[in-house]
Amino acid sequence: MEIIKPAVAGTLESSDCQVTVEAGEGKIDFSLESSVINQYGNQIRRVVFETLENMEVKNVRITIIDKGALDCTIRARVEGAVFRSVGQIDNLPWGGAIR
Repeated sequence: MEIIKPAVAGTLESSDCQVTVEAGEGKIDFSLESSVINQYGNQIRRVVFETLENMEVKNVRITIIDKGALDCTIRARVEGAVFRSVGQIDNLPWGGAIR
């Protein structure tokens, strides 16, 4: 899936995260700001990269501002931002159906 336009999903509320995606420069450019980065930074990165791989996104600049979101929330926010970026609003395979 190719990122077409910048898109955002999520909030800056507690237990959520805000994900921004933009067209990349031939790779995945990952940026993370988190209040729990020392404890969970590697896990957040793993969830983001797995989700992007499952969605076949290889060229993206992704920025995440995390406020203690669970893995399922991070995954949903990444999926939401990518789908918004490509303008897909119908027939969304929510619930982990993306493989």
